[in-house]
Amino acid sequence: MLYIIRHGKTDWNLLHKLQGRTDIPLNEEGRQMAREAAEEYRDVHFDVCYCSPLVRARETAEILLEGRSVPIMTDDRLAEMCFGEYEGAEYSFSANDSPINTLFHEPENYRGAGSAETLDELFARTGSFLKEVAYPLVEQGKDVLIVGHGAMNSSIVCQVRGLERKDFWSAGIENCKLMKLK
Repeated sequence: MLYIIRHGKTDWNLLHKLQGRTDIPLNEEGRQMAREAAEEYRDVHFDVCYCSPLVRARETAEILLEGRSVPIMTDDRLAEMCFGEYEGAEYSFSANDSPINTLFHEPENYRGAGSAETLDELFARTGSFLKEVAYPLVEQGKDVLIVGHGAMNSSIVCQVRGLERKDFWSAGIENCKLMKLK
């Protein structure tokens, strides 16, 4: 089976700031979310965990799997989408004049904004992870957990489920909620 989960909350989540590749740690609420997820999903079997190299995902994975003999490996292809110069922007979703908002309102029309990553780039790197790492393990009967981020996780969900880009955000990737994909 293939599972995916998003990291716990950070201070930037609370401030409605775009995080992207900015390496923001979990806050206490995020750590508590991860502890609650560990309890809620304690009976779900995982053979291996792959996670983003960003600290908020790594810490979530460590708390979630504490006391279990599940190896945690990072893979750069699972880092959050890069939002370039828009990282750190507060309430960017409601700023009508921000070109990054096309990603959030009309993802099928998003072609990148400034130095931000495009959906094609995001899908290429997460797709290579799926093809080279996740799918072969699942085909061997392994239970694989991916710990990541909102946009990065959405790209994986879209590829696994064959969703169109207009449905990029349709899975509603919540913090610390496990999703079974395959």
